[in-house]
Amino acid sequence: MRRRCARHRPSRRPRRAVIGRSIALELPPGRIRPVVRLPAEVLSRPCDRVDPESDEVVALAADLLATMAVSPGCVGLAANQVGSSLRVFSLNVTGHPKTRTSHGAFVLCNPELVAASRNAKGREGCMSVPDWTGDVKRATRIEVAGTLPGSGEKVVLATDAFEAIAIQHEIDHLDGLLFLDRLPDARALHRRVNYQ
Repeated sequence: MRRRCARHRPSRRPRRAVIGRSIALELPPGRIRPVVRLPAEVLSRPCDRVDPESDEVVALAADLLATMAVSPGCVGLAANQVGSSLRVFSLNVTGHPKTRTSHGAFVLCNPELVAASRNAKGREGCMSVPDWTGDVKRATRIEVAGTLPGSGEKVVLATDAFEAIAIQHEIDHLDGLLFLDRLPDARALHRRVNYQ
């Protein structure tokens, strides 16, 4: 575990990120991990809180970003989707057509939703449930608190639209929930259509 003298330790008070401000991460190169699919048990168990400065968590953060980068259409990935029951997720909605606000590619440890408003229904998919999509109601404006891996810096991100929805989807994963658990009834479930 890395140690820092008190003079160089980042502030433990959360910094409020401006909407759309990119988050700088210094992570080692990650390795690509296989994505776990339903009915894997790890997907239905709540994930454990982590020490964001541990070497294990820093390596996991790098692996999540590396796995996302080679997965077409992937905008977010929770640790349990790669078989690790730790409370960490990665996200990058940059370039997605539904994106209005983006903080770039980032990883959050121990995330918690601190504010949510403006609920709307939208279609969601998931790499762990590849053959289905569903109509899920979520807040379209949120604030999420978490800690950056490696530095241990606490942040509060304010975001909206597609990024807000994707963050809630990933936090659900960390709580042992899938988008399927949020569907009001069977009519909200749709077989995924793949266009060639």
